[in-house]
Amino acid sequence: MHVLISGASIAGPALAYWLTRHGFSVTVVERAPALRKTGGHAVDLFRPAMDITERMGVLQAVAERATGARRMTLLREGARRPVRVDLARIFSAASDRHVEIMRDDLSEIYYDATRDDAEYVFGDSITAISPDGEVRFENAAPRRFDLVVGADGLHSNVRRLAFGDESLFAEFIGAYLGVLTLPRSYARDGETLMHVGVGRTAAMYGARHLDDARALFLFRSERELDCHHRDVPRQKELLRDAFTGLHADVDRWLAELDRTPAFYFDSITQLHMDTWSRGRVTLVGDAGYCPGPAVGGSTTLAIVGAYVLAGELARAGGDHERAFPAYEAAMADHVRGSRAAALSAVKTLVPASGLGAWGLAQGARLLSALPAGPSRALARRTTKSARLYATMPLPAYPPSPTASPARAAEGHGPGA
Repeated sequence: MHVLISGASIAGPALAYWLTRHGFSVTVVERAPALRKTGGHAVDLFRPAMDITERMGVLQAVAERATGARRMTLLREGARRPVRVDLARIFSAASDRHVEIMRDDLSEIYYDATRDDAEYVFGDSITAISPDGEVRFENAAPRRFDLVVGADGLHSNVRRLAFGDESLFAEFIGAYLGVLTLPRSYARDGETLMHVGVGRTAAMYGARHLDDARALFLFRSERELDCHHRDVPRQKELLRDAFTGLHADVDRWLAELDRTPAFYFDSITQLHMDTWSRGRVTLVGDAGYCPGPAVGGSTTLAIVGAYVLAGELARAGGDHERAFPAYEAAMADHVRGSRAAALSAVKTLVPASGLGAWGLAQGARLLSALPAGPSRALARRTTKSARLYATMPLPAYPPSPTASPARAAEGHGPGA
């Protein structure tokens, strides 16, 4: 059975890994000419994603490329003294298994784990999908596939082709995200610098193995702004308007906008779909159920979704009419929980009032100062994402009878 996956970021390679381990033939098509290796932001892998990563045999590679963030200096707008935060303690309080890693690093690790078993086609994109599985591409000749999976992110091309325009499913949740690449000299080893004001938060950090630094910007907006997701000049203008004057540090970061080698900007939007499947087509990760970039644990959700989709297809013997509904049923509670966590995170990370900014700073200080037990209890009472991912179970899927013994052992051996 031949499955086409659109998207080679994180969900696509993760799905390719598990499908090939279950005996499926996989092709991954990616619009970009190669893996993206510059820009992007740090993502969190919580316990379920860490468990899946371990089963994939790449946990050591992920650990080696962890950002190494240990401390944070947080300064509220108008405050005289910064708050010093122990990030390691906060992470351990929120989740008993967690790694922060750059998105591009994780994508490369997953790709390396699958490139020998799956076919990757870079520099191409799907233009049409017929009900019988014939797929047309921008560049390559048409090909026929048994199933097509959109793993191509919030602005999914597969979703548009199979379900309709993004506006039918997107729900803006009141904030925007920007990421800017800075010279390495801006970064402080193991430290994040954060500035928080009313309706806006900016942070800068590095990673121990990177030769650059990243600045991340989050700001509130009561309405969606007039800006296409590919209009970079307009995006940079909006970012300057939102953050100029917050602090001298932030003004220095903004001064790099016109010479940065990599830049990302988008609305923080959730997707609400009644179903992620139609005929031979289904969606995974942000393409189907984005809870909100950077705030809802979307990376962990995508990795879990890829694992579950592959497992349900294997359990159903490739019968998508049984597998797709089972996949959606298994993921439904996780998706709802992630949406709720994202809404809560936006309110916390981008405070709407001076009192909210004070509460963010003092909450971070308290979590990092308390002993491990009370800190963990407080984090799980106050952080929806911590509760969600601490209790998210992973289904057990038996090895596929069509998979080779070596592949079966890799995916389902000790610890699986």
